[in-house]
Amino acid sequence: MMLRPIAEVLPHAGAMILLDRVERYDAESIICVRRIVPGALFVDADGNLPAWAGIELMAQAVAAWSGCHARDAGQPVRLGFLLGTRQYQCNAPAFPAGSELRIEATRTFHGEEGMGAFACRIEAGDIRAEARLTVFSPPDPATFLASLV
Repeated sequence: MMLRPIAEVLPHAGAMILLDRVERYDAESIICVRRIVPGALFVDADGNLPAWAGIELMAQAVAAWSGCHARDAGQPVRLGFLLGTRQYQCNAPAFPAGSELRIEATRTFHGEEGMGAFACRIEAGDIRAEARLTVFSPPDPATFLASLV
């Protein structure tokens, strides 16, 4: 496990990178961290991050897991797609300003052609969010996207 800057393991750029760092990862899971700061993307005028943005944090944690493994194998980070979210629940309407979120994703299914499923959760003090994400990372994203046109 080699921890790299978050921008090196995500297929995102600039303000669209919502995670601060990878704390740890292994063959089946990852833990990422995000501190809620005023002025960041999706943060409201009160400095809070709406709970619905938790889905994107979870999806980026899954992407970071994939990116960490790609980098470990000497491969480029691949594009992936969030196909669906099941049972997203959060016990608060927002993650408060200044809070540090711990985002965890654990792989529960992996298909050889790029399909996957992850059990995800976010913890920030007494706030908890959970969901199951279904993702797809095709072996050749360019060919896959061209086939959709």
